[in-house]
Amino acid sequence: MILFTSANCIMSHCVRLVVHEKGVPADIEYFDPNDPPEDLIELNPHGNSPTFIERDLVLFDARIIMEYLDERFPHPALHQMDPIARANARMRINRIDREWYPLLEEVQIHGDKKAAKAKKMLKESLMAAAPAFEATPYFCSEEYSLIDCAMAPFLWRLPSIGIEITSLGKGITAYANRLFSRKAFQDSLTREEKELMPTSK
Repeated sequence: MILFTSANCIMSHCVRLVVHEKGVPADIEYFDPNDPPEDLIELNPHGNSPTFIERDLVLFDARIIMEYLDERFPHPALHQMDPIARANARMRINRIDREWYPLLEEVQIHGDKKAAKAKKMLKESLMAAAPAFEATPYFCSEEYSLIDCAMAPFLWRLPSIGIEITSLGKGITAYANRLFSRKAFQDSLTREEKELMPTSK
């Protein structure tokens, strides 16, 4: 098993986090997405990050890879067994991808001044969702799940665009600290990602 990943791609980070949470015996190969290696291009013509390879299986969608790894390595489970709970979890991840990730990306691409509106919208949206962070130890769940694997890399990047975690309220701050303190999360960080958080070591 090989996971091709870039050093500072949020979607790659999500997959690396699942790899570490589940102890997946995969070789992690880092590459520059602007100059993908030829052996990767042969398997995935898009050459995008992340790309997961296991024998004849080639996956290059982060959420599909995360789901596959959870099913391929069932312990510890990152999805609940109940079909309704699993469907609701998938919908929450989809909403995170559609509503929060694009705003983060806009600020990252255009900068603080040009994307001030996006930054304001993102901060207000997160604060409006405070009850979801406060009700349970993890995002809408008593147990750590794939939703948290999608949220942790996202929250980690907020200070790099000028949104301090502590400015979002006690609930989100406690939740973020809970995620960041996990050994798997710390192990998933690359040198480049560690530099995104000024207080990280």
